[in-house]
Amino acid sequence: MDGGSLADIIRVKKFTPEPVLAHMLMKVLPALRYLHEVKHVVHRDIKPANLLVNLKGDVKITYFGVTASLHDSVSTVFYFLVTKVLLNTVTYMSPERIQNSSYSYAADIWSLRLTILECATERFPYCVNGGLSDLMLQILDDPSPTPAKYVYSLEFCSFISACLQKDADARPTCEQLLSHPFINRYKRTGVDLSAYFKSAYDPTEILWQMAHVLAVHYYLIFYGSDTVWRYMKTFYREESVFSFLGEEHIGQSDIFRTLSRIRKMLKGNRPRSKIVHVIERVRCCAHGEEGVAIRVSGSLIVGNELLVCEDGLRAERMPSADEGMPSSDEVPFDIMSKRVGRFREEFFVEP
Repeated sequence: MDGGSLADIIRVKKFTPEPVLAHMLMKVLPALRYLHEVKHVVHRDIKPANLLVNLKGDVKITYFGVTASLHDSVSTVFYFLVTKVLLNTVTYMSPERIQNSSYSYAADIWSLRLTILECATERFPYCVNGGLSDLMLQILDDPSPTPAKYVYSLEFCSFISACLQKDADARPTCEQLLSHPFINRYKRTGVDLSAYFKSAYDPTEILWQMAHVLAVHYYLIFYGSDTVWRYMKTFYREESVFSFLGEEHIGQSDIFRTLSRIRKMLKGNRPRSKIVHVIERVRCCAHGEEGVAIRVSGSLIVGNELLVCEDGLRAERMPSADEGMPSSDEVPFDIMSKRVGRFREEFFVEP
């Protein structure tokens, strides 16, 4: 999806007008209804970052289940990273899920409404500064957040209030929401979602997101469990080319076998001899008409966990091939005693 996510729309556009929200819901609700009524699936992670948009005006529900399993499979990741992932998940979680009670499709309705309210107001409806426990207490004990009636239409306020019922059985279904007065009010209003999404499109940000996802998830898979390792194969296609030590490997199977050998070699025969990556810098730029080139550089050290420098995940201008590697002074922690080499990997991603 070339337009990013609703999280990007919120960041760029700030407040999303009611007519735009209604037309986005006309795209999302049928998809969510299909998950519930046909597939009998509870999404469980509806939030702005998981609602993707494209420049044609489409809105799609996505689910980063593999990403969640990656975080579970890596033994040690920066504490702040794990905490942030957990906090981001809980923020949109319904009361019944926080209480570890039985839940069903209504949990997604709660999350979707928080997402729409955040789009309308530019901010998440609860205070997250007090930490995880405080946030959960707010969701369980405080009155459900509602939009200001002097700012928003009565139909929008009614729509939000209906979906943020603490009692899951009192929340409407997707089918009922599609005929809600808020949807009906703007159904015949001319809204060009394509133009709206294009006005929020930031190609530099999209490049950065691609670089960030690849740099983190690629290496998390590399150091994940054997069960997770099989996902590495999905990074490549039959026409993909992988070069290593002057030799080229073509196609999913050949590349995967080569990467498996490299992974086994770095792992070593003893835990104390394991060699891991320290990502010090990520750079990206456009490649061809629609692709992106990503260069990841850093150090190889004797250790047991993937490390990412504090300022490593930052998109930068792609330098020329003869520019040097970052000096050790740029690394915010001491790796000199464990460094056994340096690496630079280039990825060329095309649609």
